[in-house]
Amino acid sequence: MNFKKRLNTRVVASLIVLAFSAPTFSTPAPIVVCYPGGPVSEAEANSAMGAMLRVVERVGEWPQNSFTSYFTAQVDECRNLLNNKKPAFAITSLGLFLEQRDAHHLIPVVQPRMKGATSERYRLMVQKDKYSHLDSLKGKSIGGTVFEEPDFLKNIVFEGKVDPSGYFNLQPSRQAIRALRSLDKGELDAVLLNGQQFAALESLQLKTPLAAAFTSADIPLMGLVANSQASKPEERARLAKALQGMCSDTDGKKLCDLFGIEAFVPANSSAIDAMIKLWQHGK
Repeated sequence: MNFKKRLNTRVVASLIVLAFSAPTFSTPAPIVVCYPGGPVSEAEANSAMGAMLRVVERVGEWPQNSFTSYFTAQVDECRNLLNNKKPAFAITSLGLFLEQRDAHHLIPVVQPRMKGATSERYRLMVQKDKYSHLDSLKGKSIGGTVFEEPDFLKNIVFEGKVDPSGYFNLQPSRQAIRALRSLDKGELDAVLLNGQQFAALESLQLKTPLAAAFTSADIPLMGLVANSQASKPEERARLAKALQGMCSDTDGKKLCDLFGIEAFVPANSSAIDAMIKLWQHGK
């Protein structure tokens, strides 16, 4: 799998989660997918989601066109979609989940497990032996695609130790590969990568060896979340059960294997509760 495909793993995994999890509704059920800073366009994502949903409807024996998707890579637009569409189930980033949890009564349902883990770590990658720790990067140019949620970075990734928006000279990019090539050339001092982007490094041939000047603690991968007031406990239980068997389904396994998903498992409440405490502490 090439670098670009691996970078899209998170958003596709999110789409798969939603596609296989919606109950039957009399009108198309809105599925909101929020992927802040992602390289996938809205048109491409909704087109892919539509094609996937038609397969899911057939495999799951739901009526055709039972679902409709709403995708955005913009944080503000995600807030608008949650407010206007009022979905019973959605995919959001961890940062948006924490921010919107109270307003939309959000609770986690399932998470994807990838390479044996339901969590990831963020890393500040630098040219090897150039910068050795976080303090040495103060005021330096930092590239990456993950700067759309500054409060998430400050409170969760850096655990309140630094505020990236003021501590670094941030250089946002739509593509991690572009930022990494700039780092390779010495045009950037560091690049902040999420777990999937870091895992894809091995497929990218860079001239200069890289090392991590900072590595975050484990951060949960988000999957399906539910509005606890717009969904019933039995619906959430049904979806969780369906998802846990998805990767053993003949057609579902093909999708899981394609994007490196081993299984969908119940959300790790203790890990997510720890993120909630960090978030509240930083408010």
